[in-house]
Amino acid sequence: MSTEYGKNLKISIYGGSHDEMIGIHADGLPKGFTFDRQALLEFMKRRAPGRNTLSTQRKESDLPEFLTGVCADTLNGEHFHAIIRNTAQRSSDYNDLTFVPRPSHADFAARMKYGDKVDLRGGGHFSGRLTAPMCIVGGICLQYLESIGIKIKAHLYSIGNEKDTPFDLTLEDKSVFDILTKRSEFPVIDASAEERMRAVIEAARADGDSVGGIIECAAVGLPAGLGEHMFDGVEGRVSAIMFGIPAIKGIEFGNGFECTSLRGSENNDAYMTDGKRIYTKTNNAGGILGGMTSGMPLVFRVAMKPTPSIYCEQDSVDMVSMTPTKLSIKGRHDPCVVLRALPVVEAACAIAICDLLSDNNEKD
Repeated sequence: MSTEYGKNLKISIYGGSHDEMIGIHADGLPKGFTFDRQALLEFMKRRAPGRNTLSTQRKESDLPEFLTGVCADTLNGEHFHAIIRNTAQRSSDYNDLTFVPRPSHADFAARMKYGDKVDLRGGGHFSGRLTAPMCIVGGICLQYLESIGIKIKAHLYSIGNEKDTPFDLTLEDKSVFDILTKRSEFPVIDASAEERMRAVIEAARADGDSVGGIIECAAVGLPAGLGEHMFDGVEGRVSAIMFGIPAIKGIEFGNGFECTSLRGSENNDAYMTDGKRIYTKTNNAGGILGGMTSGMPLVFRVAMKPTPSIYCEQDSVDMVSMTPTKLSIKGRHDPCVVLRALPVVEAACAIAICDLLSDNNEKD
């Protein structure tokens, strides 16, 4: 299975949703950096399940255990290895699904590729549970980047048809990051959006159904010139790790698909200077030109499908008898996975940026 990411900061994630533990290996983390363990734990809590009625009621503490690479909360330059123990598995919920693939899950494709013995309990290795160890490394990377002046924040751009105020792509007013920090339990820029979005999620939950949404993420403080043109561009490297997050179905940078309705005179970002630096009046490019960072904020949005595990009866097929069957999924599932995925997007973005920052070291 392909479980690795990175050129310089290399990570590898292992384990399954209902295994005894899940974990992450990493090489290339910034040697000598001392992280705030409590801040990391608070960050991990944002992704952890079972915190409220808007998420799955599977309760996991998601406490990272550092096996190698950390001494007194300082990265010592050795191979990094951390684990999270699964404590609330309930595999019996999946006993009836051995030969009946769940719609929109990886079940069918995984069975076709890996055979009858593939572990699909709770989604197995294909589960969003595997984003927890990513948040260990990503959470440390977020702290490191902030220590060198690079900040990353994401918010709920939309849930269903309800939308938040989008980022100003230039992010001249960075106080919006402070707003999102204060509203970390439900990160929206417009306070009124929370009530509207919660209502959409609660309505789906009450119906035994689910709903999707869009996460908008921004990174400020990036130097110009990170990345490469063509096949090693910033868009590709950010997208590669984002699509490692289950349920993400699309990504756009800057004004994204909206640029197709504009003329070049409307879409182009005019250059300006204050006598000390060069910047652009607008940032429709989302901080990327020719695959390289422009020095403007990196801004992108990811689209997440509705959680495929729903309690509504669905059509499927018994793969043994090859006959149609009805499927009613049991277990504990998110009516909307977008809220818990938001810190994962921040973590993944931080890993990608740390990897990009190390490109020059690779050439030395």
